[in-house]
Amino acid sequence: MAVRKFKPTTPGQRHKIIGTFEEITASVPEKSLVYGKRSTGGRNNVGKMTMRYIGGGHKRKYRIIDFKRNKDGVPAVVKTIEYDPNRSARIALLFYADGEKRYIIAPNGLQVGTTLMSGADAAPEIGNALPLENIPVGTVIHNIELRPGQGAVLVRSAGNFAQLTSREGKYCVVKLPSGEIRQILSSCKATIGSVGNSDHALEASGKAGRSRWLGRRPHNRGVVMNPVDHPMGGGEGRQSGGHPRSRTGLYAKGLKTRSPKKQSSKYIIERRK
Repeated sequence: MAVRKFKPTTPGQRHKIIGTFEEITASVPEKSLVYGKRSTGGRNNVGKMTMRYIGGGHKRKYRIIDFKRNKDGVPAVVKTIEYDPNRSARIALLFYADGEKRYIIAPNGLQVGTTLMSGADAAPEIGNALPLENIPVGTVIHNIELRPGQGAVLVRSAGNFAQLTSREGKYCVVKLPSGEIRQILSSCKATIGSVGNSDHALEASGKAGRSRWLGRRPHNRGVVMNPVDHPMGGGEGRQSGGHPRSRTGLYAKGLKTRSPKKQSSKYIIERRK
């Protein structure tokens, strides 16, 4: 995986840095695992705009991703590595031995033709999914469940990885990409390896139009609004805006908004930096 820079033939090309897509082996998704995705434009069910700066963008089809990896003991062969417009990571199409097809998030270093397994008996090799209790301490992992059978909710975006650091009773201690260290139940599944497309962080859009293709509309700063529109608005001339805060008045810099009575706090050993 690498990135491309361009000759500055136009202002948009000057700063554009995008991926090479060299690892992608198929351009059309598997039809049985795809359905149309409605775009909301930031509107709710009565047509009222509830999220600003959303709208437009290219049409997308949603690829159904298998985050549960619950076909234990059935070997699967990687057929293709594909682009997915709905996430930063690449996806891999698996053909199971019983004929079923599923998409998974493609880990770093996964090759077409590799055989993958899931379940407690699977080997701790890249792309295999197994319970945390069967993974050796120190292993790099991604796609981590928080409840057994729920499906992966942690560490799913491009280039991310967590590390299994130790075991304490029925819990495993995992260091997450944010720096947070927390306990996760040992029966929860995780996938070996780090998420692929790690150069995604190096990409630069180069022009405003690329943001519009992604469905992101121009974003107004609160400082340039009027007092009726934003707590930081108004003032004669260019005013700095006072305390940085959101449109609803919440402080934007440093105010902790996490609930002090949150149920999951007892599992967190060390908070993120």
